Amino acid sequence: MSDDALEPDARAYDARLLRRMIGYLRPYKWRVALALLLLFAGAALELAGPYLTKVALDRAIPERDAALLTRLVAFYVGALVLAFATEYLHTLLTTWLGQRVMFDLRTEVFAHLQRLSLRYFDRNPVGRLMTRVTNDVEQLNEAFSSGLVTVFGDVFTVLFILGLMLQLNWRLALVTFTVLPLVAVTTFTFRGLIRTAYRDIRVRLARINAFTQEHVSGLRVVQLFGRERPVMESFKQVNADHLEAHLRSITYYALFFPVIEVLTAVALALILWYGGGETIQGAMTVGVVAAFLQYTRRFFRPIQDLSEKYNILQGAMAASERIFELLDTEPEVRDAAEPLRLPEPGRGEIEFRDVWFRYDDEGEWVLRGVSFVARPGERVAIVGATGAGKSTIISLLMRFYEPSRGEVRFDGVPIHRVAVAELRGRISLVLQDVFLFSEDVASNIRLGDEGISDEAVRQAAVRVGADRFVQRLPGGYAQPLGERGLSLSVGERQLVSFARALAFEPLVLVLDEATSSVDSELEAQIDEALAELMRGRTSLVIAHRLSTVQSADQILVLHHGELRERGTHGELLRQGGLYSRLHELQFVRSSGG
Repeated sequence: MSDDALEPDARAYDARLLRRMIGYLRPYKWRVALALLLLFAGAALELAGPYLTKVALDRAIPERDAALLTRLVAFYVGALVLAFATEYLHTLLTTWLGQRVMFDLRTEVFAHLQRLSLRYFDRNPVGRLMTRVTNDVEQLNEAFSSGLVTVFGDVFTVLFILGLMLQLNWRLALVTFTVLPLVAVTTFTFRGLIRTAYRDIRVRLARINAFTQEHVSGLRVVQLFGRERPVMESFKQVNADHLEAHLRSITYYALFFPVIEVLTAVALALILWYGGGETIQGAMTVGVVAAFLQYTRRFFRPIQDLSEKYNILQGAMAASERIFELLDTEPEVRDAAEPLRLPEPGRGEIEFRDVWFRYDDEGEWVLRGVSFVARPGERVAIVGATGAGKSTIISLLMRFYEPSRGEVRFDGVPIHRVAVAELRGRISLVLQDVFLFSEDVASNIRLGDEGISDEAVRQAAVRVGADRFVQRLPGGYAQPLGERGLSLSVGERQLVSFARALAFEPLVLVLDEATSSVDSELEAQIDEALAELMRGRTSLVIAHRLSTVQSADQILVLHHGELRERGTHGELLRQGGLYSRLHELQFVRSSGG
């Protein structure tokens, strides 16, 4: 599916979206009211200058009234000072509103992302989601600080000037307004062009973010296979598409504003032609013509601003549609309306009852009628070829996904009736691909749980042997690990992940290929720690290397999503089935037998 298909279409106006956007201003309604009051005052002050000019030209100067002229100048200066103050306060207030709304919305989006199911992230690249949290929210900030509120000021100014021009001389006002149809045609024409270009900019920006995130994350592979040049050429093409869309929008703006300026000049010329003729005949005063010339300048400026704010608004509509689409995405894995509680203190029994699963409704079955029981304190190993469904069993146990059919139980309670947080609080999971955060060692072990003391962190590290290398780090447990913990070796990262699992004192321990990347010396060290750790805990161990599961109480053999064999290591070898063949491939042939 193309990025264009994944991106919602930009809309110029959508009442539903606009109401929802304005809803984020509700907590700050008094500040919004003050901003509108300042805008109203600023629009009124816009009328003062030209009107004072009219009075000066028609009364003070012809009558040589110096006192009146002085008062008019003082009023003019006072109006300018007040206009400056209202503009300053209004800008300060609307910018504050935009920043507060951006803070609230970004917090809401990030919190919602953490609640979404893994299937959503399977379908949406990280770069696109980064665009939602950063660029799209920033676009809404611009709308709140420069669009939604300030547009009322432009509307007030236009309406006030229209009313005052009609009051001063309705005939000259109608002559001036003859250019408005041309302004409308120009605005609507360029609006469509700019809207299309703007949507292209947003789509291409999402592509750049997705491409950059993916290839920076996979930079080692790119460098390993010497693919820097092809990747660079691909990035240049994506970047060039983004540049082309931006240049197109700039071109439209470069044409639009001069056209409006020309139409403004035409309106001024009409005022001079008609108003000058009326003045020569004595039907109009010079002050009225001068006021009209100033009002016309001020009349077209908000129209230009409204056109620009229209583009900000339609950009905000496009951004809000994408953000609200994300916020409206319901997690596929949700807590029941009245969740059941797991027994206390708990036994750690796991049961799969005729579980079927596939990732897509029309896709192939990944698990087919899998049933087994892991009894409390038992060590259960799950083996099989790649793609047999081993890791899927773990994902269903952790409720990353829901079974398509069947049921998973924890201590006799169906896990789809248990709150996700409570279920996962009983289980510690160690994956093959260890993910560490850029924080220090202690933070990576406790993961923000202040209930885990520094001593508990150190004891967990000691029990898996991680304390030995942590003490050698310059900062010890306070040593920052850098992005994804790349300052540590693969084995050291896995030891930290083991310490993390132990620190939470789980009832059930799940190891998904957890020792596959550890050398033999570290593996022996980890096995020694795990043997003590697993005593009294239910353990599920997924492994390709059969040497790590030979002591398991029960071994489950998966093949094409079906549970084909089960038993101890000795029992399965005597059966001469799948496990026996896997054992022969790994041990007999590898030793040259």
